[in-house]
Amino acid sequence: MISRYGFHTTSERSKLMSKIKGVDTMPEVLLCKTLWNLGYRYRKNNRKIFGKPDISFRKYKIAVFIDGEIFHGYNWEEKNIRIKANRDYWIPKIERNIQRDKEVNEYLTSQGWTVLRFWSKEVKKNLDEVVKVIKNEINKNKK
Repeated sequence: MISRYGFHTTSERSKLMSKIKGVDTMPEVLLCKTLWNLGYRYRKNNRKIFGKPDISFRKYKIAVFIDGEIFHGYNWEEKNIRIKANRDYWIPKIERNIQRDKEVNEYLTSQGWTVLRFWSKEVKKNLDEVVKVIKNEINKNKK
């Protein structure tokens, strides 16, 4: 609900933000169901794997992350200029998320894992292409 001044109050914004899910987002569920129906078995949000990938294939050492555009900095150089409210909070937060994603990628790669990252809009719009990339990686890593 927008206040009469045309913007959300702090409590209204807080309530909206609390509804944003961290797991089982629509793109994650869509990709998981598709992979499962194709016969691929995986673990979701496995805490035993560094970075807690959204989908992991331990047998093939493949970690799949589905990143939300806002919180993971899609097109960040252009988008960070558009943040108007609470810049002192959001810019460092999103930049730290970007840095953490790089750290996770580097660590998992150093441990022999293949890391696949997809933007959530990519999963929604090009699901077949995303599945194809994952299938190709699984076939490459089969022993």
